[in-house]
Amino acid sequence: MDCIFCKIIEGSIPSKKVFENERIVAFHDIQPAAPVHILVIPKKHIPTMNDVTAEDDALIAELFAVARQIAQEQGIAESGYRLVNNVGSEGGQVVYHLHLHVLGGAKLKGLN
Repeated sequence: MDCIFCKIIEGSIPSKKVFENERIVAFHDIQPAAPVHILVIPKKHIPTMNDVTAEDDALIAELFAVARQIAQEQGIAESGYRLVNNVGSEGGQVVYHLHLHVLGGAKLKGLN
């Protein structure tokens, strides 16, 4: 498999991690779209949200809990932040490994 996020998880590609446990890793995006731009990904390779199964429900809930924790640690929880999950090519997904973008640190435009 040639998944860049799987390579980050295994350590063959370096990243600036902000969180890691047995199921999830989070790191700074290398092309940030906001002052705070962190990716939260499961260690389990799931290509898109469409590939999530009922057995993944607890993992998906944990992704959101970790994103919330990161927003607090990064100091953007009170002022506000955006969580984004792109699905498929028309949804803007570039890396086919499920991930949440945690964006904040400035007034974000668009998407009301």
